[in-house]
Amino acid sequence: MAAMLTHFRNDGAAHMVDVGAKEETRRAAVAEGRIEMRPETLRLILQGGHGKGDVFGVARIAAIQAAKRTAELIPLCHPLPLTRIEVDLEAAEAGEGGAAAVRCRARAETRGRTGVEMEALTAVQIGLLTVYDMCKAADRGMVVTGVRLMEKSGGRSGYWRAGAKQEEDPAR
Repeated sequence: MAAMLTHFRNDGAAHMVDVGAKEETRRAAVAEGRIEMRPETLRLILQGGHGKGDVFGVARIAAIQAAKRTAELIPLCHPLPLTRIEVDLEAAEAGEGGAAAVRCRARAETRGRTGVEMEALTAVQIGLLTVYDMCKAADRGMVVTGVRLMEKSGGRSGYWRAGAKQEEDPAR
């Protein structure tokens, strides 16, 4: 059975989904991604040898701001009153492939009628793009990669986790 694309009417026109009849529940989503860079670029970030200031701090604030403005950026998203947005950035030293990276993970929460997946994903994307913006003078070859939803909970569809079978929400 093919999944229905809810943002399209029967005639194919895009529309904003009506969530008015949905029950208000606690909803949460976690997304993550990374930006790969040269090891020297990561060292500049970690040693504070970067001329624009605290890269992780600025990226965290940018990610939080982006989550709050998701409905302004993505046309069919509902504006949501976020009750929480938590953003973590951490360094990942160079591995086998030689690329160092910064990982960004965002958790968005609300009590509402629709989920916060887009807010978590937007936070991660903008957090990583902010790292790029702050470091591009040192490394224009950085690559944003692996941005994805890791888990979501709440609402009619319940709990979902990347790579797992559909299961019950552990918070219930």
